[in-house]
Amino acid sequence: MKLTGRETQAQTRALWRDPLLVGLLCYAVLASVFFLSGYGSLEARVTVFWILQVPVDIALAVFSWRVRSLPGITPAARRFWTVLSLSAAVISVGDTTHTLQISGDPKVADIGGGPVQAICFVLAIIAITGVMLTYAPGNGRGRERLRWWLDSVTVLVGGGALAWCLAFASADSAGDDGVAEVLAGAGVVLVTLFAAVRMVLSRAAPLTQLAAAPMLASVFLQCLAVFMMPVEPQGPVGPATYLIRVLPSIMAVAGPIIQHLQAERDPAVFAPRPSRPFSALPYIAITVTSGALIATLPPSSGLRVWGVVIGTIGTITLVVARQVLALRELAEHEKRLVEQASHDALTRLLNRAGLAERAADLLAGDRTDEIALLLIDLDDFKTINDTLGHGVGDRLLVTVADRLRATADPLDLVARFGGDEFAVLVHDRHDLDGAAHRILDAVCTPVTVGEQTLLVRASIGAADADPGDDLDALLRRADIALYEGKDRGKGTAVRYAPEMRTRLVETAEMGARLRDAIDAGELRLVYQPIVRIDDGRIVGAEALARWYLPDGTMVSPGEFIPVAERTGLVVPLGRWVLREACREAAGWVRAHGSGAPETINVNVAGRQLQEPGFVDEVADALATTGLPAGRLTLEITETAALEGPHVMRTLHELRELGVRLALDDFGTAASSLGLLLTCPVTSLKLDRSFVEGITTVTRQAAVATAVVQIAQALDLDVVAEGVETPEQAQLLRGLGYRRAQGFLYHRPQPPEQLAAVFRSVTPSLPAGSLS
Repeated sequence: MKLTGRETQAQTRALWRDPLLVGLLCYAVLASVFFLSGYGSLEARVTVFWILQVPVDIALAVFSWRVRSLPGITPAARRFWTVLSLSAAVISVGDTTHTLQISGDPKVADIGGGPVQAICFVLAIIAITGVMLTYAPGNGRGRERLRWWLDSVTVLVGGGALAWCLAFASADSAGDDGVAEVLAGAGVVLVTLFAAVRMVLSRAAPLTQLAAAPMLASVFLQCLAVFMMPVEPQGPVGPATYLIRVLPSIMAVAGPIIQHLQAERDPAVFAPRPSRPFSALPYIAITVTSGALIATLPPSSGLRVWGVVIGTIGTITLVVARQVLALRELAEHEKRLVEQASHDALTRLLNRAGLAERAADLLAGDRTDEIALLLIDLDDFKTINDTLGHGVGDRLLVTVADRLRATADPLDLVARFGGDEFAVLVHDRHDLDGAAHRILDAVCTPVTVGEQTLLVRASIGAADADPGDDLDALLRRADIALYEGKDRGKGTAVRYAPEMRTRLVETAEMGARLRDAIDAGELRLVYQPIVRIDDGRIVGAEALARWYLPDGTMVSPGEFIPVAERTGLVVPLGRWVLREACREAAGWVRAHGSGAPETINVNVAGRQLQEPGFVDEVADALATTGLPAGRLTLEITETAALEGPHVMRTLHELRELGVRLALDDFGTAASSLGLLLTCPVTSLKLDRSFVEGITTVTRQAAVATAVVQIAQALDLDVVAEGVETPEQAQLLRGLGYRRAQGFLYHRPQPPEQLAAVFRSVTPSLPAGSLS
């Protein structure tokens, strides 16, 4: 899992609180205090040095073996840690042998070690160096491989220059005979350092950079120790020499401890690392070789030599500084490109790709059961964009983004997917419902943009993560929950449940069948008459769609109409109903003249009113069928009429055509009265819920009275729906209603049956019986 910079720092701090590393640090401090104090004789200090060395060797062998036994370790990494563990064991044998030898005879105490110790050390170094040299730059090609070789050789050349300088410095005190011996020892350590750097720079390195740091420092200090050792056996040894010999061994032990701790927290540490184009090694090498150059100049060098040297080093320094500056600018440019690729340009939130990358890391962890996704969709945002312009819409989106940032937990990930859709990846879902409603409250607060105050509504779909999920799986479930919420009504927050997917599949299957049914002509229209209450005469008819399967089975309108609305099929379905009803009504007018119904009522969905060419579609249907515009009544719901200014313009254009408009199910929406002042309706249809108990419930009778009085005051026709008993009809007539619709008069019937009763009076209610 790829960690962020903050997470890496937190993990590093946690590592250094580990008891093993703390104990190792205390061990190094105690050794440093002892040797720096100069306590005891030379023989005593040498004996203590080797006694301190043995536990460190054993610890390196044990901890390296622990790493090679970790689950998930790659074969190449297991080979390296196995060789390192066995080599450390061999070194411990040599160091233990020498320690026992000098403990028995202090006179042979030598910090350089004895023959057995030297043989064991050389064999171990050869084995470790050999396994490190097997590492290549992974799958690198071209420039990446060239960078890898250049960095590796840079360490070898720079270290060699420093070794050469220090070797001749040793010759000043030990004579030329000591130079070859010192160079030989330095050469061995340099090759080991070269192999170590080569391995660490490899993409398939068996250890992390944090674990490699103390081990590389150990090898480098071992190189310096070669030049600080006395050339003569049992020669004088200063405190710094002891430290530079024992500290590298202690530092080497820190490597496998850190690697083990990191692997326990994240097994992916053994996965191949991405290449890094920048490396500090060339600059370190330049610094080292420049220092070596100055150190080797004799004090008697003239100004001419010193001027050239200083000018050369200064020029190199300036070139390096310029290159570093260029690399920093390149890194900043790359950072901006990465941010542009992973962030939304308008809101600066993560985009879909950025969220997918972060989510992949989180969902691959061991806390999947705590993660959830909130998918937020702004309701009616398209209306704001269309009516007030994209500038206002953009400022609204920025405001919503700021509110999401402020409301979401700092550890949650907030993203915008484009348009009016946002997402929040929640890291702790224990209060997911509460988080969703807090977001709804924040987002739905009115927004002031310039002189406009916008009412914002949003719907949220929530989904819990399951093991093995990716972002796409979470999004699919959150999307299902979002549409489930929109079906229940806008401004809701709904959490995904498995049965929602079942309903969605059923809806999709029903939608596919409905589309085929429209094309195959399986739909029929039936008509429910609207009558005059006084005499029962048919004055209108409402067109209702019915779906008959090839075997004659009827699909309930309660099943396919909601599916049509959810899938958008209500548009082609409504287009067919409009044309078919106009055709049938025009035929009635031609056949029966004034005896035909005054109007044909067609229900229109809000989705149809939002279609750009709907007015032209109605005009074309009238022109094609020859039906007069005044004989067509379009029934709309109050909710549809409130969809926005675009819908209101459409309604006014329809009235300009001469088409009548009826508010269907009147009284069930919250803004009914205010709507009558702006919507160009010609009639109201009292919802059946106010008729059902009108003879027994005083409050329903009061509502029916208020509606008819409002209609009379505004000079609107009014129709009572759902009339089923003579008592209801009697009361409605007494309240002032003149038209009604319901099973008391007629049930929906095919057009051929309806034509036969155009001039009839309902048998159950003879003319004049209500007077």
